[in-house]
Amino acid sequence: MRIALIADIHGNLVALETVLRELARESIHHIICLGDVAALGPQPHEVIVRLRQLGCPVVLGNTDAWLMGDSASDTKTLRAITRWCIEQLTHEDRDYLRSFVPWLALPLDEGRTLLCYHGSPRSFDDVIAAVTPEATVEKMLAGHSAAVMVGGHTHIQMMRRYRDAHLVNVGSIGLPGVNAGSPELPDNQHVRWAEYGVLIVEQGRLSIDLRRIPLDLPAILAACQNSTMPHQDWWLQKWDSH
Repeated sequence: MRIALIADIHGNLVALETVLRELARESIHHIICLGDVAALGPQPHEVIVRLRQLGCPVVLGNTDAWLMGDSASDTKTLRAITRWCIEQLTHEDRDYLRSFVPWLALPLDEGRTLLCYHGSPRSFDDVIAAVTPEATVEKMLAGHSAAVMVGGHTHIQMMRRYRDAHLVNVGSIGLPGVNAGSPELPDNQHVRWAEYGVLIVEQGRLSIDLRRIPLDLPAILAACQNSTMPHQDWWLQKWDSH
């Protein structure tokens, strides 16, 4: 079984299509999206249309909730971009957002399970980082157990042990240069890649592949510049255009 794990697309269709082309080159049995699909990027509607075509399960992220009217960021720039993204959505897009689940579990083999969430099963706003104390992680995961527990939210790839489990963050497809959750984590400006993960379970063997692939930067920048998204400078300065 090969499971592709994607997260934090943030309205970046160019990056999403790049990752999907990579995945099409191998045998993938499932794709699971870990949330934050459309907000804060220049192609929110287009990304939702593409995900609906995939038909993959999607976990609810914090910025997905913003698009349904929950409190948005306290940053003026992000609030303005979020309002613009909401205006781009159709009724069908909003219905699709309401279908997202807070977490999901998928059986693997030999009694092992994959647990998927955005920040944690407790809250899409939780941050599980390499430096998060185990006692804090225990509270976030209370009532849940799995061989592999995987999320997004921070935009920073990570793998760590938690008791007998692997805790994984697959990074961000659409905004990997933005630290989205914790002041103790780095903010990697000027990136040129998309991030995702693949979980492989074969004949009792389990492996987790965290991947980073290059992007077509001119296409990324053009998608933004050809949109009417406000505060485009915020988006453009995240990408290494040199």
